[in-house]
Amino acid sequence: MDDVRRWLTERLAAQVGVPPAEIDPDRPFADYGIGSRDAVGIAGELEELLDRPIEPIVLWQQPTLRRLADSLSAEHPPLTARAAQPSAEVSVVGIGCRLPGEVDSPAQLWRLLRSGGDVVTEVPADRWDTGPVPEGTTTAGAFLSRVYDFDAEFFGISPREAVEMDPQQRILLEVVWEALEHAGIPPDGLASSRTGVFVGASTNDYGRERLADPAEISGWTGTGVAASILANRISYVLDLRGPSLTVDTACSSSLVALHLAKRSLDARECDLAIVAGVNLILSPAITVNFDRSGAMAPDGRCRPFDAAADGYVRGEGCVVVVLKRPEETDGRHATVIASAVNQDGRSNGLMAPNPSAQRDLLAEVYSGIPHETVCYVEAHGTGTPLGDPIEATALGTVLGRDRARPLLIGSVKSNLGHLEAAAGIAGLVKAVLSLEHGHIPPTVHYRSPNPHIDFDRLGLAVADETTPLPDGDALIGVSSFGFGGTNAHAVLRRP
Repeated sequence: MDDVRRWLTERLAAQVGVPPAEIDPDRPFADYGIGSRDAVGIAGELEELLDRPIEPIVLWQQPTLRRLADSLSAEHPPLTARAAQPSAEVSVVGIGCRLPGEVDSPAQLWRLLRSGGDVVTEVPADRWDTGPVPEGTTTAGAFLSRVYDFDAEFFGISPREAVEMDPQQRILLEVVWEALEHAGIPPDGLASSRTGVFVGASTNDYGRERLADPAEISGWTGTGVAASILANRISYVLDLRGPSLTVDTACSSSLVALHLAKRSLDARECDLAIVAGVNLILSPAITVNFDRSGAMAPDGRCRPFDAAADGYVRGEGCVVVVLKRPEETDGRHATVIASAVNQDGRSNGLMAPNPSAQRDLLAEVYSGIPHETVCYVEAHGTGTPLGDPIEATALGTVLGRDRARPLLIGSVKSNLGHLEAAAGIAGLVKAVLSLEHGHIPPTVHYRSPNPHIDFDRLGLAVADETTPLPDGDALIGVSSFGFGGTNAHAVLRRP
């Protein structure tokens, strides 16, 4: 162990240009500027030193020098799982969506997915007209059309107030109405009901713009751009009396919102739950940030689990599901049987995924569930060189063992881009539609496997073509991870 620790200390010191004595063995590698490309190089050198395979993700599994040295010198401790607390199942009874490519219904979304469509285009000409955009900024994305259109009168909102409302509020009102109608529930008949509203949202481009000039702020601006009002306005307009909250855990927001809604139904805080995710790209600011952090795909294509994966592309959209307790409904599209949420804690950097946290989450949510019944996992799958191998390794470690057939994995981000706060619920609806139609649609842009993922050893395969689901008990999992480390997973079955 001393030899390994000494080598790592000298290698890290040489990498960052400091004397070995200045290397702190308990400081995360990310603090020394070690990125995914550096990890590949260090792993390759460790393979030669130790004469055994070393995957680059080991630097994220063991994010400090001391932990890495200890791990390389001993067997990894066995995976232990905390059993998920039993909670009641919930039924998905209605779906609404507003997605790029003029996808405005579950049926249109299913046609897009079955055909292997990709809705990524260029930013609309009038979208980023508020000021100069830095040269080289990614302009590819999956964009909605007519994001500022809104029938304010229909919802009893004055034109003056509507102008101050974040378009995310406007779209949510419309898609929530459509989802309730899809469930056969008259929206205007829910007044005074114990209906909860759980919204996942993270971006606030409109708010930054409206608050930039204090002279232009009106009496409507505060409620127009507040994140809390994304959920609260739905409750106000429909006169709903259940819990009403907006969740921001970045890219896992909407799946965390689903988990909270499921818990709320189980606790009988509400009798009906509206769960939504929304994301609009009204400013280039966040895109510039992600460009400069190296997260964006240069050609605007998301390639989950592919050898050419080099980043993701941002996407817009709003997706809503309506949930009820199974015993209180006849018509349903799918059943959520389990869900869980956890946190990365101190990983190899604030935005670095934590492999052990992902394994723990999966082990918890699948405790007591026969792994062979899980046919497919709709992965977070952002198409990043580091994130994909970490996620695949966690899935294979927990679910890929001793299977007669590989566990299929894929990601709707290959079709829609990364909807960020709405990504988790978009993946969930893909899972619902797959169960309903009996097929898993293809993950597009997959040509050859990522060389840092040992698919055979992990018992995994990418669903790169339309694949029928088996009859009977067929489960689908859905993962969603936030860049600050909040992870969520849900498991669905047929009604």
